[in-house]
Amino acid sequence: MHTGVYKYPVDGARLVRRLNVDGDGQGDLAGHGGENRAVMVYQQESYDYWTENLKRDDLTPGTFGENFTISGLPDSEVCIGDRYRIGDATFEVTQPRVTCYRVGIRLGVAEMASLLVGHHRPGFYFRVIEEGEVQAGDSIVKVESGRHRLKVADIDALLYLSNRSHDMLKLAVDVPALSPGWQQSFKEILAAADAGNTIDANLVIGSEPAWPGFRPFTVVKTERATPSVLSVYLADKSGAALPAARPGQYLTLRLTVNGVAAVRSYSISAPPNESYYRISVKREDHGTVSRYIHDQLTVGTVVDVAAPRGEFVLDSTDEPVVLISAGIGISPVLAMLASIASTQRDRQVWWLHVSRTETDYALACEVETLLEQLPNARSFVWLTRAEAPRDQPVAGTTFGRLDSEGLRGLGFSAASSAYVCGPTAFNDMVTSSLIDIGIAPANVHSEIFSALSSMNPGVVQRAAVTPHAPAGAPGTGPAVTFARSGLTVNWSDQYQSLLELAEACDVSTRWSCRTGVCHTCITGLLSGDVEYSTEPLERPEPSNVLICVSQPTDETVLDA
Repeated sequence: MHTGVYKYPVDGARLVRRLNVDGDGQGDLAGHGGENRAVMVYQQESYDYWTENLKRDDLTPGTFGENFTISGLPDSEVCIGDRYRIGDATFEVTQPRVTCYRVGIRLGVAEMASLLVGHHRPGFYFRVIEEGEVQAGDSIVKVESGRHRLKVADIDALLYLSNRSHDMLKLAVDVPALSPGWQQSFKEILAAADAGNTIDANLVIGSEPAWPGFRPFTVVKTERATPSVLSVYLADKSGAALPAARPGQYLTLRLTVNGVAAVRSYSISAPPNESYYRISVKREDHGTVSRYIHDQLTVGTVVDVAAPRGEFVLDSTDEPVVLISAGIGISPVLAMLASIASTQRDRQVWWLHVSRTETDYALACEVETLLEQLPNARSFVWLTRAEAPRDQPVAGTTFGRLDSEGLRGLGFSAASSAYVCGPTAFNDMVTSSLIDIGIAPANVHSEIFSALSSMNPGVVQRAAVTPHAPAGAPGTGPAVTFARSGLTVNWSDQYQSLLELAEACDVSTRWSCRTGVCHTCITGLLSGDVEYSTEPLERPEPSNVLICVSQPTDETVLDA
């Protein structure tokens, strides 16, 4: 871990600059850096509170990781956007403290991030309006009040606690001083509430899956899309009509391959149909499950299927949309294209696909049929391993790779929404390029084939390792399957949480507070049940689990 949380009092004046205080940089610039989080502030009165509450006598200034230890300005009174003059510098309040696990390490109290929120004493960040020198003993003079007078403690609770006020959410997104990250979270929560979807902490989860766990489906048809891609049609074994999947969502299948249970997720590649779901699976030479699907899965085979999931779904606006895919990444964006052709035929669409050759372009005929129905659609295809023909190539075809310059030259509107699906490196390049072009980061959505990329703030990077069973003797508890990682292991009581088990297996993980507050670790619970070792401040919906504070009580399948 690389951190700047260990802070101690200093004598004399220090120059406070736009990004930090001289002599004290942030260790984790993603989580704590930038102009909106330049200076962390904590109050002496909160020190007194925790001294009593925690029965401690060793809490000295700097222990809570703050830059300024101040007297006064409680979180229950200070408002976002308030401005203060301290020494030669001027500051603006931008947001409450980030719910970070490192303050727990600093104090030796693992649940400290949860306690700061639950007790309404988070502290707050300053943005530096005017640089200048500050020293101990300087007076703090308020020079301006923030718009709508939204208190730090109330804004903190609005993001992390339940029973959110819709009116306060509308005010919060109208406070220009509030940092962009918090603004975006509140906008997403508002949008979810207005759409009638579930609001889950600082993440928008959407509506609950159509059914819990797995249920049996029958293979009713298979067809060859390319030499390496097989489309599989799945119908409910009982013949029941199927709930419509949102365009872009995926199914999780549980199959028995060579006598061993295996779980894999595949995007739905066809528009909603009450009779079947279609997935399109690429054969991987070293993929045990994909080879089984190609070689042994036949009409009549019964497989277990979890309900459609995923937040990589097409929006319902009329704004221009850019659909970008590579290889089998075509599956979810093809479902989006079909949805547009069915319900939004006048919408402006840019279709961009990368394939090795024309033969490898899965479902190309289906794409062309859909594009012909859209008067405002433009199509571009890149063939990376094909040579240009001697005669005139098909319009919109490029023989080579898609790169940043190629994207920039297409001329689509910066007001577009973009959906990107392909290998991780492809997604990263395209996403970065789209943002550089001017598309708002919130309007660029991506989906990858495997486990989500890790989000482990402050942890020193190391080489990626293929997920594996943990070292030592196997556990004797319930089986835990990490579906995206293709790994099943047994639970052991040596771990405090599912997160710790995932880390022992080198499964890609996402977390921040590690105490059930921030919901960064929220993970789909495809089947099974868990108990919480520490009660979260707000529980997620039953179809999701906070893996940082939970343990399995039954055979469990996680979307990780």
